[in-house]
Amino acid sequence: MKAGGERWRLEVQIHPSDIRKRVRYLFLSRWKVTAWAVPALLWVLALALAGAVAPGVVAGQMNRQEYRTLTAERSRQGERLQGLLGRLAALDRRGVDLDLRLDKVFLAYGLPALRPPRSTVPASRVPVPDSIYAAAVQQGDRLRERIRTRLRQAEGDLSEVGSFEASHPGEVRTTPSICPLRGKGFVLISSFGDRRSPFTRQMEFHPGVDLAAPVGTPIHAPADGVVVFAGQYPLARSHGWWSYGNMVLIRGGEGFVTIFGHADQVEVRAGQTIRRGERLATVGNSGWSTSPHLHYEVRRRGADGVFRPIDPLLFILDRRWPNDDRLLLRARNARPVQSFEPLPPGIDR
Repeated sequence: MKAGGERWRLEVQIHPSDIRKRVRYLFLSRWKVTAWAVPALLWVLALALAGAVAPGVVAGQMNRQEYRTLTAERSRQGERLQGLLGRLAALDRRGVDLDLRLDKVFLAYGLPALRPPRSTVPASRVPVPDSIYAAAVQQGDRLRERIRTRLRQAEGDLSEVGSFEASHPGEVRTTPSICPLRGKGFVLISSFGDRRSPFTRQMEFHPGVDLAAPVGTPIHAPADGVVVFAGQYPLARSHGWWSYGNMVLIRGGEGFVTIFGHADQVEVRAGQTIRRGERLATVGNSGWSTSPHLHYEVRRRGADGVFRPIDPLLFILDRRWPNDDRLLLRARNARPVQSFEPLPPGIDR
């Protein structure tokens, strides 16, 4: 290397291990050394910087991967939570249906009314951490508590019903409790209570329900009993009962009379003993009728010994009607019917 007034340069000698080979010389001027040193320095700095930030980059990548994993897991848990809420809601609806059925059973057997409607949702008793699913968890906790309450109450109600049935087997057999028409091939076209007459267009009391069905549809007994009338009642004796067309009246013990009107074919006779589910007749269009249907009545003996009409839908325990809750509330609060066609002579004794 030369200095002073002369421009310096760097001499590099490369001696091979074999002395028979000649020595190689590499001469680098100042600007060449600078040109090689700057990239080398930058490369070293880049390596140092990379070494410094590499742990953070790796950690960030790992954190992002963990975040994605946790997000996917949270989504799966949310879907599972919604599924559980759906199952709890379905159980709650079944609990409501059980309540209504028990209320109808109590009413049919003449037992004291059950406790007030059980629609209150208990407050959550379990602390729930804040999260996007906190409201769903609280709703699930409320549903769980309500279902538990319903089950405890239903257990007591079923015990009371079981005790009544064990001690009153005769009343159980003669209480109408099933729909006289089976399957789904019928429609409720007229309800119990006040309605406009399809003939006179005047308001009148309708003492039963009308179930529209094709002619020939079998009619089944809703309870055990004895046939007290079968056929068409003579017009000369009562226009009201004659208008029922071909009908069947069944006496169920001391408590009930069930009536089936506008039949096509009557398949039983007066004095015949009937068991629940047996065929009585077929749906028709006889008497005063605008279309094929079954007119079905349930009459219950009151404290005064009179058989008064009561809404038959309350005694159909094998079907759920859309307005069952309103029917029960109205039946519990209604006064006994006073204006109706009395039973034909001899049937109510």
